[in-house]
Amino acid sequence: MDQPSLPRSIRSFDDVRALDAAAGRRKTPCGDGAMVWHVWGGDGPPVVLLHGGSGSWTHWVRNITALVDAGRRVWIPDLPGFGDSARPPAGGDADALPPWVAQGLDELLGDTPCDLVGFSFGAMVGTFVAEQRPERVRRLVLVGAPALSTQRTRPPGLRSWGGLPPGPELDAIHRHNLRVLMLHDEASLDRLALDVHASNLARDRMKRRRLSQTDVLLRTLPHVRCPVAGIWGAHDVLYRGRMEILEPALARAPRFESLTLIAGAGHWVQFEAAEAFDAALAEVLARPLDAAPAPATGSGA
Repeated sequence: MDQPSLPRSIRSFDDVRALDAAAGRRKTPCGDGAMVWHVWGGDGPPVVLLHGGSGSWTHWVRNITALVDAGRRVWIPDLPGFGDSARPPAGGDADALPPWVAQGLDELLGDTPCDLVGFSFGAMVGTFVAEQRPERVRRLVLVGAPALSTQRTRPPGLRSWGGLPPGPELDAIHRHNLRVLMLHDEASLDRLALDVHASNLARDRMKRRRLSQTDVLLRTLPHVRCPVAGIWGAHDVLYRGRMEILEPALARAPRFESLTLIAGAGHWVQFEAAEAFDAALAEVLARPLDAAPAPATGSGA
């Protein structure tokens, strides 16, 4: 049966529901439960997108159609402990998830390696998978990854919302936190961003994460054998005032290719500047595996 056509733009949560309805759904084991995967596209080369902390597949809603249009088969899981997936049976941080992600890839893709794109928390998970199961990952693309420095990355000023019922007070706190952490431009903080964020927070069962405040990726990247590229919002608050550390940190990967900075975007760059992000990702994914490393591109304007 043909897959339903995908929405051409994602402007409301109704569009998110339409995108969800157009997806195939697969389940792979996760402890006593299941890890839920969404899939779009035909039989093209697989690209796997891993969402950020307190997220789900919906962190990528504005990027799926472009990848399918480019002929890719797009797989996005709800990582264990998030969205519709079961918690991992042990552990509560990114280092507990790679075995379940890799097992899912084994079942779903067989021997075919994938391009793996990880956002924030998902960038840590993806890096661990690439290190531990190098045959699974063709290329690793890191987006807004934490844990590249010993300096604290969590921005100050986030407000607590636990226990508040749905309503204007809760919405105001979510808007504040999105503006502090995720988005650079006030105009990006629309109803869709708020609805995606609130829906994901309500299903986060991995709330005591700490690895993002370490330099674990800095220490892991030298052991990653596949090509590695980075795409960042030029105003990512995790690296405010120190964006210059990113390229040397990523270059610890033996096959580092490039770092692209997307002007006018913050941490959730693939949502806030979807068109520019999609173009940057398409360029990275089209690059021959043996291509010479490219210089950093983009600007902080």
